[in-house]
Amino acid sequence: MTTGELSSSPVEGRTLPESLRETLAGHYYTDPEIFRVEQDTIFHTGWFCSVLSADLERPGQFETVRIGRESVVVTRDRRGTVNAFLNVCRHRGARLCTEDKGEVRRSFQCPYHAWTYDLSGKLVAAPNLTAMPDVDKVEFGLHTVHVREWLGYVWLCLADEPPSFEDTVIGDVTARLGSPDAIVGYGVQNLRLGRRISYDVKANWKQIVENFMECYHCATIHPELTEVLPEFADGLAAQYFVGHGAEFGDDVAGFTVDGSAGLDPIPGVTAEQDRRYYAITVRPQVFINLVPDHVVFHRMFPLTAERTLVVCDWLYLPEVIDSGADIERSVELFHRVNQQDFDACERCQAGMDSRSYRTGGVLVPSEHHIGEFHDWVRERVG
Repeated sequence: MTTGELSSSPVEGRTLPESLRETLAGHYYTDPEIFRVEQDTIFHTGWFCSVLSADLERPGQFETVRIGRESVVVTRDRRGTVNAFLNVCRHRGARLCTEDKGEVRRSFQCPYHAWTYDLSGKLVAAPNLTAMPDVDKVEFGLHTVHVREWLGYVWLCLADEPPSFEDTVIGDVTARLGSPDAIVGYGVQNLRLGRRISYDVKANWKQIVENFMECYHCATIHPELTEVLPEFADGLAAQYFVGHGAEFGDDVAGFTVDGSAGLDPIPGVTAEQDRRYYAITVRPQVFINLVPDHVVFHRMFPLTAERTLVVCDWLYLPEVIDSGADIERSVELFHRVNQQDFDACERCQAGMDSRSYRTGGVLVPSEHHIGEFHDWVRERVG
């Protein structure tokens, strides 16, 4: 084989130098069957962050969300309780709600045969239902989904028996910050939406998780971010260390695109957390970014093996939103980071089907912690 030629059959089980670790093989990012298994063993079994609670302010407001292969309706009833159920009529399986969001007065009616369900999912009416007294309205109600509200968001679980929310979701936050209380002072559940941007990323969801977890790329593609957080230029992400927050540069006044002063600080942020940025990955599809005056909250919705919708919320103190304060400089910083990251993810996705990546790539020392995420995926996918 001459110099520069590729082996026609890369060898499995490579022996790597001590400083390198193996990644997942390329087909983990492109194979529809692996994606289907992930839907079954990851998205259909664990807690999945779906909707900002404040987006369901009034009874009857609803959103439909995609979790794995399922469409789920999330709504608020007249007692103020958030309910969720599979978006499938129990009569003949028709899609109940076809809109992404909307509002009903008291009930959901199937557009096919008019079976009608109240805001808790109970069957309340259907043509000729009185002639079928043996039909139990509760038993033939919509299939419900487990609901938990936390940090101002609605988290759902499709499993019959959901895993412990404390051990999984809150456990991921604790493992990153070193304490379950370290996020409390930010009062995320009390913040208000200042801006929302959705990104249609042509990349596998795992590409996006891996990118968010490391900063080996920061000096290359994030000039604005490394100006604000100079330590990121050294290649070590904040997530590399338990409890660590990246410190603002000496001449940086706020977490803004030009380093200028930010907005009113969140009162509960401690002196140790001030002028620091914390990044948290909550598996499988949430990123939480904490800074002294706002929170940036990402939700991922994997659509196919090679396409992911990412919804990013910028959250601020209510008085900041009510005052009409200019949030553009803080939004612009992470919007640029998102665009830079997602472009990089798409560039990586384009190489996953190459025979050059048949056995995968490598992780350098500052990326070794990504290996734990890969092991987590392997345990579930096999």
